[in-house]
Amino acid sequence: MPPKAEGFKDGDTKKGANLFKTRCAQCHNLKESEGNKIGPNLHGLFGRKTGQVEGFSYTDANKHKAITWKEDTLFEYLENPKKYIPGTKMAFGGLKKGKDRNDLITFLREETK
Repeated sequence: MPPKAEGFKDGDTKKGANLFKTRCAQCHNLKESEGNKIGPNLHGLFGRKTGQVEGFSYTDANKHKAITWKEDTLFEYLENPKKYIPGTKMAFGGLKKGKDRNDLITFLREETK
């Protein structure tokens, strides 16, 4: 029997902050007042559907994916964005280690409120 698929577990916020700074911040802002960059602003991310940030030009693939961002969907997405949303323009190869994704998501959950 194959091992059960790994899922989201609370991670280390400090490590997540560092991952955000080194892997995400060049394309994404977190604060409501900061606006969009190359990627959409992530403020209010949790509970939002794909392709919904005001003023950001999404691909049809992103607009039509119609999933809600929460810990488990982000955990899967961040492993390989192009596999999760074929046709996305996000030029990010993903975070292969589950621990890194847990840390990043834990950080984002706090910083995007």
